[in-house]
This record gives sequence, C-alpha cells and structure tokens, in this order.
Amino acid sequence: MKFEDLLLDIGGFGRFQISILLLLCFPRINLPMHFLLHNFLAATPSHHCAIPHQEAFVNFTTEELLLISIPREPDGTFRSCEMFSQPQFYLLVNSSLQPENVSIIEHCKHGWVYDHSQFASTITTQWDLVCEQRGLNQATATFFFVGVTVGAVIFGYLSDRYGRKALLLLSLLCSLVFGMLSAASTSYTMLAATRTLTGVALSGISLIVLPLGMEWVDVQHRTLSGILTSIFWSIGNMLLAMVAYLVRDWRWLLVAVTAPCLLSIVCLWWVPESARWLIANGKVKQAHRHLLRCARVNGRKDFTISTEALRRMTTEKSGHSYSYLSLFRTPVLRKISLCSGAVWFGVAFSYYGMSMNLTGFGLNMYLSQFVFGIIEIPAKLIMYVLVNQVGRRQSQAWTLILSGLCIGANIIIPKSFTSLRSVVAVMGKGFSEAAFTAVFLYTSELYPTVLRQSGMGYTSFVARLGGALAPLVLLLDSVWPSLPEVTYCGVAVCCGSMAFLLPETLHVRLPEGIEDVE
Repeated sequence: MKFEDLLLDIGGFGRFQISILLLLCFPRINLPMHFLLHNFLAATPSHHCAIPHQEAFVNFTTEELLLISIPREPDGTFRSCEMFSQPQFYLLVNSSLQPENVSIIEHCKHGWVYDHSQFASTITTQWDLVCEQRGLNQATATFFFVGVTVGAVIFGYLSDRYGRKALLLLSLLCSLVFGMLSAASTSYTMLAATRTLTGVALSGISLIVLPLGMEWVDVQHRTLSGILTSIFWSIGNMLLAMVAYLVRDWRWLLVAVTAPCLLSIVCLWWVPESARWLIANGKVKQAHRHLLRCARVNGRKDFTISTEALRRMTTEKSGHSYSYLSLFRTPVLRKISLCSGAVWFGVAFSYYGMSMNLTGFGLNMYLSQFVFGIIEIPAKLIMYVLVNQVGRRQSQAWTLILSGLCIGANIIIPKSFTSLRSVVAVMGKGFSEAAFTAVFLYTSELYPTVLRQSGMGYTSFVARLGGALAPLVLLLDSVWPSLPEVTYCGVAVCCGSMAFLLPETLHVRLPEGIEDVE
C-alpha cells in the first residue's frame, strides 16, 4: 500500500487538510514582507551635498543657496554627489551659465541633506549609503539573499533528517529574534549581519511550509492546495505596501514586518508533523496517531489501520542516511536536479529583478508594490487552470520565457510611452509570479519523500543565488542603462527553456523513494 491509497481512506482533502493549509498561510504571509522589504528599508530619497557655513547666507532663499553651491544636470536638477568648492554668485544673475573651470566641482565633503517628505528615515539616510557608498545600499539585499541561500542548504537537509514541524518552529523563532535585532542595529555592519541571519532563518519557512501542507493532500487536490497557499504570498506582498505606507521609519518598519512571526508560532501548535515523513523515517507510532486524528476530523470514524501495516509502507530502510549528493547519484535524479536548479535560478533572478525596480514602473513606489502584489492573484488562478490542462512542464517553461520577453520588450518601447511600458511591466510581473507559483509546486512533485526537502533545499539554494545577484545587476546601469534589463531577459529565456527537459508530473503520484523516480 502506498501513502496515496491511505489518503483515500482517511480523506485526502477534508477539514483536516484545509485547517493545516490555513494555519500554514500565516508564516507564508510573513515571507514577502521581508523578501521585498529592501525596496522601502533601503529607499534612497532625493539628496544633495550638505552646504557648509549656511549662517553666512541667511538672506538667501533655499533655491538661491542651492544655485550657487550645487552644480546642475543638463535637465536642470541639482546633482546628488557633487558641489562647488566655492559659492558661484554669478549664477544668481544668469543661472543658465555653466562653470568654465570644472576644477571647482568636488565630491561632497560635509555629508548630505535628504528629502524627508516621503521617508522619515531609511538605512540610506541613517548611514549615508549614497554616491560612492551606493554599492553598500544594494549589497544589503544581497547579504539578505546570501543568508537565504545558506539557510536553504541548512534547513533543506535538517528538515529531511529531523522533521518538517520542528525545523519550521526553529525557523520562526530565529526569524523573530534576528528581525528584532536588525531593528535595533547601531551600525551598518550590525544591520548587514542581522539581515543575513534573518535570511538564513526565513529560508526555513520558505522551504518547509509548502511541502508540509502538500504531503497531507491527495493527488487530485495537490495543485489547488499549492495555488491557494501561494496566494498568501501575494497578500503579504500587498500588506507590505500598506505597512510601508503607514510606517515611514526603517526601524519601526522592521518591527512591524517581524512581529507577525509570533502569530505564526502560535498557529504552528495545531499543525501536525508530515505523516509521509514520519512513515518514511520509521516513526510509525506518531504517524498512526496523526492519521487517526485526520480520519476523525474528516468524518471517517470507521477508519482503522495497525502500526504494523504502516511499518510495511516504509519505502526505504529506517535510519538510512541521505545527503545532497543523493540528488546526483542516479541518472534521472541527476537530470532533474540540474534542470530544476537552472529553472529556479531564472525564476528568482527575473522575479526579484523586477520586484526591486519599483521606481521604474511609472507610479509611486507604494502603489507599484500594491499593483505588483495584486496582479499576482489572477496570475496564480490562471496558473491553476494551466498546470491542470496544459501540464506542469509546458506551463513552467512558457511563463518564464514570456516573463523574460516582457522585460526585453520594455527595452525597445520608448520611455515616452509610459502607459504601454507600465502595462508590459505588469504583464511581465504576472508571468514571473506564475512561473514562481509553478516552480514550487512542480519541484515538490519531482523529488521523492525521502529527498523532497533536500531537493527543495538545493533548488532554493540556487534560486537564492539568483535573488542575491538580482539587486547587484541594477548597478550595471552605469555601464549601459539597458544592461540590467538585457541580463534579466536573457537569463529568464535561457532558464525557461531548460524546463522542457524535465518530466511531466500531472496526475502522477508523489514518489516515496528513489526507485519510484528512477
């Protein structure tokens, strides 16, 4: 007897499974509020060099003081990173004149003055992460995703070895602690370290929530449960826009997005361990208790099964040790691991590339964040139809390829066509989210139970490499303004094509052991 047959007897999608999925939605909402927090945490408001000895110019208006102290760009705006070494009073007579001697222009020496009309405080204004220090601003997001990358390896392996629920609880507790420490940071170094550790902790939530819910659901409702769970990522996306709009100080914003971890920890009390994992690891007494509870809640009170019957269901020897090398030892698993890794990299690289470029959307950043969140919901619902009708493989490949093509299209469309560029950007974000929705579902179906979390850990590791590189690619605009978009487009199209090499999993039972895959 396979576990899928057992689910038919106890109810594969009853009140028990629905309650688990709903309880696991709370930690799911937490994720985007941290993963996309960089847009607001490290926002760079308008700024210019601080002007020394302003008390000598008390009779000048602010505009006049800037005119004689700060050089201007060709479009008339004041430069952010340069100032005149001496006041240029002749510009008061004719502001259109250009300084003849460029040697009088120098880099800011006395700090910067920031526009606080939109943000009370960000880490950029806290530690002057502008001009020559601009790279450190983008590096904050990279440090976070490096943490997520490391966490994927750690939690992927440990949750296969010690169980889904225990590691999910550990992940939530660490996320709460490190998130609060980030808010209390007294230096940039401390912030970088605590954000990295927060990324490590949050990676466990990202990895475990979906498989823990999916392993209790039958084949027929697997897609539905995966899509419904992922919708709460989009809800978290929209909530982030609302919270960031209301909380304009970066420290309190970190507290606001971290505090919900407490609610998730409370909800986890009612979530059972995966019976699939318990049986696969020989813990049949615990599995037996959870299965009887599931049958009772689902109204299958006549269900009975002995612990001996469950023990016979164990597909591998209890206590057999697996590692990440097991993903590459057999030919079919090796092909799955290489191709799915490439797909995950492309999905994350293009998704975060678009999500972290809110200011290029044509709307204010709060509205952009909200629109990018709300467009994900119809994208997920359409994906539910596609993966069931067209299949996982075709849906995964084409959504990622089309996401890349939308990014490429905006390179060609003139910037004066603001509305068209906005529509194409929203479409690209929708395709990107559809690809992300599919890849979580698809990958969890490709790997066997004994290696599922290790497989998710490995692919998440590769994806977070993409997430870590995505914000740094934005710095390439100093080489060529369109180079970041060309990079995002090329990677998405190439990685999307790799999905065609993966096996189809539509209406296929979840594999229990390695031999089921081979």
